[in-house]
Amino acid sequence: MADTTATPLVLLRGGRVLDPSTGLDEVGDVLLRDGKVEHAGGSLGEVRRDGDLTEVDCRGLVVSPGFIDVHCHLREPGREDVETIATGARAAAAGGFTAVCAMPNTDPVTDNQAAVGFIIRQAQLAGAARVYPIGAISVGQKGEALAEFGEMIGAGAVAVSDDGKPVASAQLMRTALEYARAFNIPVADHCEEPTLARGGAMNEGIVSARLGLKGIPDEAEEIMVIRDILLSRRTGGHVHLCHMSTKGSVELIRWGKERGIRVTAEVCPHHISLTEDAVEGYNTNAKMNPPLRTAEDVAALQEAVKDGTIDLVATDHAPHHYDEKEREFSDAPNGIVGLETALAVLVTHLVAPGIISYDTLVDRMSCSPARVFGLPGGTLRKGSVGDVTVFDPTAGWTVDPAQFRTKGRNSPYNGMSLTGRAMCTVVGGRIVYRHNA
Repeated sequence: MADTTATPLVLLRGGRVLDPSTGLDEVGDVLLRDGKVEHAGGSLGEVRRDGDLTEVDCRGLVVSPGFIDVHCHLREPGREDVETIATGARAAAAGGFTAVCAMPNTDPVTDNQAAVGFIIRQAQLAGAARVYPIGAISVGQKGEALAEFGEMIGAGAVAVSDDGKPVASAQLMRTALEYARAFNIPVADHCEEPTLARGGAMNEGIVSARLGLKGIPDEAEEIMVIRDILLSRRTGGHVHLCHMSTKGSVELIRWGKERGIRVTAEVCPHHISLTEDAVEGYNTNAKMNPPLRTAEDVAALQEAVKDGTIDLVATDHAPHHYDEKEREFSDAPNGIVGLETALAVLVTHLVAPGIISYDTLVDRMSCSPARVFGLPGGTLRKGSVGDVTVFDPTAGWTVDPAQFRTKGRNSPYNGMSLTGRAMCTVVGGRIVYRHNA
């Protein structure tokens, strides 16, 4: 987590204060004192000072609970050449995220309490966004033996996942859900049936056939989605489904929720804004897993974000070295960077067309992630942690990866015009990012 040594007083003055967790939506002020929310809502007059006051003019801006990304890859330890906890935490802050959850596919794998402690210490040194480690489900992410959940949670892990390696064994997944229930944490699964997906490079369909690339069918995801939902029903454990990409998955999640099963799900900004057409020209920056799908899938995912079938938006931020993405399409690694474009992609593709409101945007990026993963934040209620995002909903800009704070440059949005930008990010009452400051 970030160093939360607080500026004694931070006053965010005159913005649209928007907090779905309390039903708040009005022009006013937010006052943070000693790292906590003291006031959120109507305009304050003179503020009682017992130390230095930092005042930020937020007129014309939205002031909301801090955004939380529950799925990102910070690469440290093992691949510090493509990202570090420090550069990732700074990129998160620049994107308006006050907290992120770091996936365990590091080298060595985050599957023990020492590895979890290392990530927390590095994040404290970075002093930007908070970083919450996610521990591995299985030792070494090998899908064979359960890692020691209790020790990792005791050290600060907030969930378990084998990340990009799906839990192929239904018995292991069942045991993981039973074990995690005792600690009241989610088991986050990458839903992919390995034998159907093996060798695939993009969505299976007309585009893959034309490009001569082996495709990954929708069913590779959906088979594992329904398996996990059924195992959650059997065990009572909380299963969290990562980066959903198909219309069929949405229908299955809806089925599970209608029956009261403990299933939650996330979607990435790229899966609700881009289609498989982005791969044309063998664009490796549009290669990811799960792959970009069809316009019909995009529309279904957007509707699921709107109606709450999809609980939250997560970036799946995955930086890679330039040379790695310059290989032939089939050989290039999966993944894109997303921390610094997520907000703008959602504003441009969901809010601006009228698909969702800003209230829903803030819920899916802040309130719901905090609730689903049991994290501090996600609210401006008095006494809550002073994590706040201030963003300009009308700021237009052109994506230039060379300006990113992440080390990664692998973005499919390069050169695109987007709207919406984080202007100020506050973590524990301390300003960790100011746009153009």
